[in-house]
Amino acid sequence: MMIDRETALAWSDDVATLAILHDREMTLGMIGGVKAIGFPGNLGMVPRGESGSQIYDAMREVVAALPDMPDQVFMDNLAADYAAIYLTGGLDASPFESFWVSDEHLVCQDAMFDMRELYAADGLAVPNWRLRPDDHLVFQLQFLARRLDRIAALSDADSAQISNDLWRSLATLLDHHLLRWLPDFASRVSARCDTEFYAALFLLTNIWCEQLRDFIALHLGTPRPSKEQIEATLRPKHLDEVKTMPIQFMPGIGGPGW
Repeated sequence: MMIDRETALAWSDDVATLAILHDREMTLGMIGGVKAIGFPGNLGMVPRGESGSQIYDAMREVVAALPDMPDQVFMDNLAADYAAIYLTGGLDASPFESFWVSDEHLVCQDAMFDMRELYAADGLAVPNWRLRPDDHLVFQLQFLARRLDRIAALSDADSAQISNDLWRSLATLLDHHLLRWLPDFASRVSARCDTEFYAALFLLTNIWCEQLRDFIALHLGTPRPSKEQIEATLRPKHLDEVKTMPIQFMPGIGGPGW
């Protein structure tokens, strides 16, 4: 499978749309907008397979069922779900990568700084990391859209090697960051949130990103690494050194049984 520039551009638009829906509370205008475009029917990448088709159809049905004139109760329910998912931790979940990949479920950890370095390499910086850290879901989706845009902007004169290097970089970004934690986040939100809209949106976002990674693997002719292989790659070297270092005891300090 070869991915052309037009497809990369369409996928960039897809993920940019997903980022907008995760970025802010739904408004009357946004509800009208998703209904007008027939979301997710506007997506360039339609999820495949039995699970993907079910998720896609569920999102389409949820959007079609959104009221044309939502009352205040309906909007308040959406707002409450948004707050529980993205602001208050009410679902025991977090939109930050650090929460999911750190042992203590803390925020503003290594993942935040890793993403900051990636943004800086592209001349980017988040507006205010204290309000929304660099490893937030929305920023990672926006960065993914930017990387797809970069691939789509390649001219015919650009070599296939440059294109493949960019695809490999994108695959690494997904493996080492977004897809390390988004599946768990999406699963928890979809199971615990109160509105069908956010349940369907998270499942759709996750399956879309998973399928993107599958397509990149087909394009490069390189199978996706397993979760265990990825974690082994990311494991700090000093942890392996500690495991192989013989246990020694300092003079004057008791050994086992002290």
